[in-house]
Amino acid sequence: MPVVIEQFESEALKGNPLNDPHIRKIPVYLPPSYRRDPDRRYPVVFMLHGFTGNSTMWLNVNSFYQPTVPERFERLVSEKQSGEMILVFVDGFCGLGGSQYVNSEATGFYEDYVIKELVPFIDGKFPTLGTADKRAVAGKSSGGFGAVYLALRHPDVFSAFASHAGDMYFEYCYKLDFPKAINGLYRYQQTPDPVGAFLSDFTLAEQKGKYLDTLNILAMAACYSPRAGGGFDLPFELKTGEIRPEVWQKWLEFDPVLMLDKSEYLDALKSLKGRYLDAGSRDEFSLHLGARIFTSKAASLGVKVHHEEFDDGHMNINYRYDRSLAYIWQTISG
Repeated sequence: MPVVIEQFESEALKGNPLNDPHIRKIPVYLPPSYRRDPDRRYPVVFMLHGFTGNSTMWLNVNSFYQPTVPERFERLVSEKQSGEMILVFVDGFCGLGGSQYVNSEATGFYEDYVIKELVPFIDGKFPTLGTADKRAVAGKSSGGFGAVYLALRHPDVFSAFASHAGDMYFEYCYKLDFPKAINGLYRYQQTPDPVGAFLSDFTLAEQKGKYLDTLNILAMAACYSPRAGGGFDLPFELKTGEIRPEVWQKWLEFDPVLMLDKSEYLDALKSLKGRYLDAGSRDEFSLHLGARIFTSKAASLGVKVHHEEFDDGHMNINYRYDRSLAYIWQTISG
């Protein structure tokens, strides 16, 4: 399984507000024929990890010896369910847990890092076919959101997306967790900076799991409602829990379901060769409902989305890449 790990230096991430590294590890899976056929060129898929993930997690074997995503893909190729493609595993981690692959003055310019830097770098260093019609983006959860978001904003870069339980229909997938975040911040309300005090405790905590519900909402606020010059606004009043409509509206501008209300994004969706959504029917974050709503809305606007639902929850669903990578190959190989 030929995988090389590039040390990629990003100008877009240099000097980011969280002081996260601007040099990132980018694993690149190369097909078996790569070395023996130097003149051959390949389609490429940019793979986006989820919240709290990183680029090397794709290479980890779990406790039950389930195959890694590169191993799964090699099996797909050997079984003739897919042809050979290059897979690029993007590092979108930030100090708050994840960047959503968007540009933000609170986290950094991750959209620019992917679109303006990483895509040209990969085309320049590896034997890709080098055109949008042979390039796709895929991911799960926050990475699934990133896949849809980047494809809608950059149909000149990607011609297909695959989203597994991607964040969408924010009324369900985020808003219902606001009370958890408010409760998580409650003990810090008497401090001058409740969010800063929480983040300080999180940084020092040995057991971070109990903080993740709150951290997730703070990270999303940093991505969706950053302040000019740094920092971010919460979409609710910390003391009362009341929704702040002007801040919540900023979040909704990123919701893939609502992005379809804008002609530029609807036109982008129509122009794509491949549109794949799936989610487990027991997704704990209601992302199966978001996928249903996006698919139904797209259909009402004259666009067919390939949509699947399966009997599972949100976690440990890497086996679904068997479906999406085969779909992507069928979509962009012709």
